[in-house]
Amino acid sequence: MKKHFLILFLSSFVAFAKPIKNTLPKRSIVDSSVTQIIDSFTQRFAPDKRTAIFQIDAFRKENQLVLTGKTNLIEAKNALINRLKIGNTIVVDEIKTLPEAELEDKIYGLVEVSVCNIRYSPRHSGELASQALMGTPVKILEREDNGWLLIQTPDNYIAWVDRGAITTIKKEQLKQWQNSPKLIYTRSYGSAYSEANINSETISDLVAGCIIELKAEKDGFYEVLFPDNRKGFIAKNEANLYNKWLSGINATEENLDKTSKRLMGVPYLWGGTSFKGVDCSGFTKTVYFLNGIMLPRDASQQVMVGETVDKTGNWSNLKTGDLLFFGEKREDGSERVVHVAMWLGNGEFIHASDKVSINSMNSSAPNYDAYNFKRYLRAKRILKTGMEGIGKLKADKVY
Repeated sequence: MKKHFLILFLSSFVAFAKPIKNTLPKRSIVDSSVTQIIDSFTQRFAPDKRTAIFQIDAFRKENQLVLTGKTNLIEAKNALINRLKIGNTIVVDEIKTLPEAELEDKIYGLVEVSVCNIRYSPRHSGELASQALMGTPVKILEREDNGWLLIQTPDNYIAWVDRGAITTIKKEQLKQWQNSPKLIYTRSYGSAYSEANINSETISDLVAGCIIELKAEKDGFYEVLFPDNRKGFIAKNEANLYNKWLSGINATEENLDKTSKRLMGVPYLWGGTSFKGVDCSGFTKTVYFLNGIMLPRDASQQVMVGETVDKTGNWSNLKTGDLLFFGEKREDGSERVVHVAMWLGNGEFIHASDKVSINSMNSSAPNYDAYNFKRYLRAKRILKTGMEGIGKLKADKVY
């Protein structure tokens, strides 16, 4: 009986209660011309979402056009606002500009672990997008409440990283670090120790390409300082002075061949760009990096740089170090690139598939790769001066 009375009372209350007025200003959908302008700016300034952020939305509030979203392209944002000031339209800028203000002046960082996993979403279960090695300087764009950082790497790739892998610093600290003496770890795998003794406690693991600040030399070891101020010792025969290494490297056909074969057998890892695991473009990127050249991250980006040297499978046109691209041709004539390998010569190429291995384009060879032979698209030469989209460690002074 009490239950029925309560239901009747609540029903009467709902029936006679006054509706609450919505005091918020009404939003209205923008017309298609505004959407088209925003889309055109997105295509012009941020055609690749992996390397630029231009996520802009718009709605109308009374006689105002309100812009929301976020971007790291300040000049593009300002140009869009000016473009949308048509007639008497009042444009209200509510776009979040990156790096976000909450970061204050700590908008730079250094990777402090041997291999930093970079993910498409700010969580450990997020898909692996790429990796960055110890000592890699990054730009910090945004920080989530859980501490994850949205970063941009020297090859402009944008994705998320666990805060525990990055030491955040100010611009002047970055310059100070760039001007400090450094080492590059040259052995495939190894460790830094707490003392100048390989039997002492391990401070960190290391892989080829890690870059660490040099403090002193002692008893056949380099004393180093990590970005998070840990101190350690690295055996001198496992590393090289960075500037000495940089002045001596030369991306010749012979050196690319030797470097690529150092990774033989390394397991395939989607998103991997290190000796701990590589995907196809992570493999070619690692090989070229250890020879002083910074390629774009993904195969679909790498195919956009360099000089096309073959489209028909005329292998006599190729040189060791040329990149082979595989995928499918669409009906409209465009290509969908899904795999990349490096040419070795004599009909053979090296690539990361199940693991890093060597295959052949020769159908009579025991390592013939019929699958990739059928989906071959083109080959491009990277070893040519003055090519756009290719970073050079000597010239760009990233480290």
